[in-house]
Amino acid sequence: MQHTLVRSLFLLITGLCATGISYAQKVQEPTRVPPEWNQPQKSFRIAGNLYYVGTYDLASYLITTSDGNILVNTGLAASEKSIRENIEALGFHFKDIKILLNMQAHYDHMGAMAAIQRKTGAQFMVDAGDASVAETGGKTDYLSGGLVTPVSTFKPVKVNRILHDKDTIRLGDMKLVMLHHPGHTVGSCSFIFEVKDDQRTYRVLLANMPTIIINRKFSEITTYPGMAKDYGYTLNTMPGINFDLWLAAHASQFDLHKKHKDGDPYNPAAFAGREDYDKELADLKAAYQQKLSEE
Repeated sequence: MQHTLVRSLFLLITGLCATGISYAQKVQEPTRVPPEWNQPQKSFRIAGNLYYVGTYDLASYLITTSDGNILVNTGLAASEKSIRENIEALGFHFKDIKILLNMQAHYDHMGAMAAIQRKTGAQFMVDAGDASVAETGGKTDYLSGGLVTPVSTFKPVKVNRILHDKDTIRLGDMKLVMLHHPGHTVGSCSFIFEVKDDQRTYRVLLANMPTIIINRKFSEITTYPGMAKDYGYTLNTMPGINFDLWLAAHASQFDLHKKHKDGDPYNPAAFAGREDYDKELADLKAAYQQKLSEE
């Protein structure tokens, strides 16, 4: 999984360098991306009023409420169509999206954000650490600092509210709490909230797993001088979170396709694996400690 993310970062950087000489092109989403990022995925009910509406690997989540709906993450620019179709296939209206959230301000989770905001009028809320990245379409991301020309990798998004650790997002009968989990980006974040069905209430964590995608030393990333410290904070904080169900920004990070097949019946328990969450974090912490040893 980490190898896939590192490879994707390499494709991002090489794609940007290839387009950097074209000053006329202000927004350039990399095209050399893993095929599973564009592969369709049937939407389905995860638990209560929480639904999966993303692509095969780029997770997008719809949370329905009594006063409209919340969409978390929007995949690539091309994901707009599939997200809209997935929402409508569930019987909901695309224009009922009232709040847009993201877990990390990279193009593979922000690509369709501006278009969806424009078409629905939804309010976009973002962790303070990623606010400028969202507003510039990626130009101020630490990964873009050394490129030959600043180029946006997604359309800039209007920020309606800046969030800080443990801020609450409310809509209708829903309350989400944002958890600041920096490292992967300066403003990477997770969300924790409760959903209900006829049987019980579930405490759900949308976990932004702190994958390390740089191939240089922490100290060499001058555009993000606090990176090592932020990763340490996140890796020490996330194991202490209590939840019933967990999911992540990439389907591959929580083994979605082992836990759910198209046509499977409703089964929230499929996403209740605390053991795989802890193992994933332990692997990421080992990678972090290895990176520290290189300093």
